[in-house]
Amino acid sequence: MTNKIVFNPFLIVFCFLLVACTSNTYEDIIEIEEETTLTLKWNKAYGDDTLEKSIIGLRWTLSYMGATIPAATNGITSENNFIEIDLDKIGFTIEAIQKILQLHEVIKTSDEYSVTGAIDMGRYVTLLLGSAEHYYEITGVPNLLSEVLDKYELQLDMGYVNNSGVSFEHRIISFSEQNGFNQLFFCTERDRITNEILEYETVEILPNGQPRFGVFDANGFRKNSTDPLHSNAGKPAKCMWCHESGIQPLFSVQDDFEGFIPYLDFKDTLSNFNSSHRNLQNALIDGVNFEETQQHTFAEFLYILFMEPSAERLSLEWGISVSEVEDLLSSLSTHSQEEFLFFENLYFREEVEPFAPFNGLQVSSSVREQSEIEVNYIN
Repeated sequence: MTNKIVFNPFLIVFCFLLVACTSNTYEDIIEIEEETTLTLKWNKAYGDDTLEKSIIGLRWTLSYMGATIPAATNGITSENNFIEIDLDKIGFTIEAIQKILQLHEVIKTSDEYSVTGAIDMGRYVTLLLGSAEHYYEITGVPNLLSEVLDKYELQLDMGYVNNSGVSFEHRIISFSEQNGFNQLFFCTERDRITNEILEYETVEILPNGQPRFGVFDANGFRKNSTDPLHSNAGKPAKCMWCHESGIQPLFSVQDDFEGFIPYLDFKDTLSNFNSSHRNLQNALIDGVNFEETQQHTFAEFLYILFMEPSAERLSLEWGISVSEVEDLLSSLSTHSQEEFLFFENLYFREEVEPFAPFNGLQVSSSVREQSEIEVNYIN
């Protein structure tokens, strides 16, 4: 006796729908992964440069932008000279991811990404740190100063700085109580003669231990940089470079003013805040290694040597020989980097871009200082 196979039409339909749903779900997953990942290309920029150092610099950059960089996941992977970042695994907030995805969408439609399948790592870091608007939107600095101040209770005691190493004016420093990584430092810039309020700066501490910087005009509206007539503080990236992820101490002797904390007491207060802050940073498991105090320099090298590239770096970017680069740029002069004098024979990015074999996404004309060109691809 043979067994007779009976086909159940309802079962066939069910299986077809199950396969279709499974297929769609898989395609959806792939699409989501493609949305949240971005490919970067590392181009060696100086003699001792390595992919490992540059990835450390990239981690610091993402940390500055608010990423916690969980130790339990690997949101940064590399193969040969290409690095892939996955926003879902780096520890950004949902709000930050939404902002970064807007930037990534523009990057992926650029000529550079189409031709090379990636964006230069230095260009990417420059777009993050060198655009004040990108920094503000991703880290969540509000448009209005009042929105910052509403989140904190400032103490009555204030410090007075009349001999700043950054500002040409007088500064009044207010601060909230230190509560873990929840603290605000609020600076009011006042004309040293008229006492008129000129602008404001804020320093908040992010959950990952990094300071978040904001600059606001006299009316309390967010702005891209301090006014160079009154201050050398520049853009948020310059604040990062100067503060080095800490609470800035007083480097110069200040006069005592009635109604304000005496200079020596204020100096001790800031030093104590900074010590407590460093201890909290060093206790973190996730994120960058705050105990390696000079590793932030690797992030700075990424944007400095992108903005001021050598012929050797450009040859890697453009896929041509060094001699071909030098021939193309024979009409341009070279220079040494003013901060790191051992970086020599460099060009300026704005001068070499017209010679590139593809169009890279434009960056701000300065990373740290007030810029003639200030890009914003998010809003």
